[in-house]
Amino acid sequence: MPPLYAGLIDDASLLPPSPIGLADAVAKHHEHAASWYRNLLGSLLVPASIVGTEPMPRLTAGLIGDVPAAVLPVTVDKLRAAGVQVLHVEAAVARRGEDPQPGLAALRSLAETQAGLPLYAEIPLSWGLLGALDTVAEARGSGLAIAPKFRVGGLAAELFPTPVELAAVICACRDRGLPFKLAAGLRHATRHTDPETGFTHHGFLNVLVATVVAAQGGEVAEVAESLAATHPVPLVEPARTHRDGPRPLFLGFGAANVVEPLTELVRLGLINGGYE
Repeated sequence: MPPLYAGLIDDASLLPPSPIGLADAVAKHHEHAASWYRNLLGSLLVPASIVGTEPMPRLTAGLIGDVPAAVLPVTVDKLRAAGVQVLHVEAAVARRGEDPQPGLAALRSLAETQAGLPLYAEIPLSWGLLGALDTVAEARGSGLAIAPKFRVGGLAAELFPTPVELAAVICACRDRGLPFKLAAGLRHATRHTDPETGFTHHGFLNVLVATVVAAQGGEVAEVAESLAATHPVPLVEPARTHRDGPRPLFLGFGAANVVEPLTELVRLGLINGGYE
């Protein structure tokens, strides 16, 4: 597995509207973790709302904070007591249009009590974003393991940022030294329009190449050009060129079926199809 893709995809098979239960998701995740593509895999994402509703098998997981922030420390303790290694916590800090600062303050309090546990603050791409990034950067500067996360899709057109809007966010993170995660909308390697909804989704390969451009000092227009590409040709060569280096800025995203993005990377010749 080229280093550029290491840990790129979290296993989001348990997140809504998932039809499978915890036991099946854990079993499938263990299959992925034993496969030739295991280094592509990040964490199994476990919603906080299911913790305590059924027996929790031993596993390593990322906790998705779909409960109030005040409940998260107790949830983390429950998982650890059950033998679960919690690798990180992701939680929304505000709804779209709300002030993200109170939610960031609550997540910062959690970070201060959970030494070294990485936290990802899901910040809406709306009013207050730049101030929120400044707050996250200040918290990281004080030694807290916190970084932003952005939702780039959903059930309404306004939840899909344009290439220029997302490029501006990527450059804002670069300028503040903030790595980030993404959620929602990244269904395929390249930018495409869903024929059923009419929504245009970002491609995860577009984002990966765009972050390489940003890390090299690219301006917003250059980063947006990579995000706007709807054909893999302008993306494949930059990805091949940087395949053996670390992935800058973009920490990864979740996929309900990790084999789907893997298959696209193999078809594009970016991963060799992998027999050891």
